[in-house]
Amino acid sequence: MTISKEILDELLKGVECPEDLLGDTGLMKELKIKLMERMLGAELTAHLGYEDGKKAPPGRSNRRNGASTKVLKGQDGEMTVAVP
Repeated sequence: MTISKEILDELLKGVECPEDLLGDTGLMKELKIKLMERMLGAELTAHLGYEDGKKAPPGRSNRRNGASTKVLKGQDGEMTVAVP
């Protein structure tokens, strides 16, 4: 996969100093959080067999029931992630 110049420009809009990119509230940390949340949502979709926002197939007892927040600790410090 290649990230286009336009997408990169859009992501970097408003970045004026290294802290905006690499700091505790910077773009890199936000990207990591959003990617983790997306992956967890995709994993749940694969497990349940239906997309978020759709009705569960008949006969399935497992359902989507929102998300809870978890704090992950790693090399970048703590990150709060919404886990479906």
